[in-house]
Amino acid sequence: MMFWYDHNMNGWGWFAMSISMVLFWALIITATVLLFRVLNRPHEHTHVPAPPTPVQILRDRLARGEVDEDEYRRLMTELNAGPPHQP
Repeated sequence: MMFWYDHNMNGWGWFAMSISMVLFWALIITATVLLFRVLNRPHEHTHVPAPPTPVQILRDRLARGEVDEDEYRRLMTELNAGPPHQP
């Protein structure tokens, strides 16, 4: 008479089959968690605004009243002249 299981399947066979099933489900769960994390992390391609230029900072200071028009013109002249030449 033929049974659905083999009579040679001793305790070690059942143990190996049980461990295989646990490892299989651990692999499925780990893959699902990793995929979820990858899909939900912030994108690396987000735009980071450039820092303000010295001219923009000076214009903002004039608009806030931190410098007057004469100081603004003097500083703009210095900014447009470029860096000082070193010998």
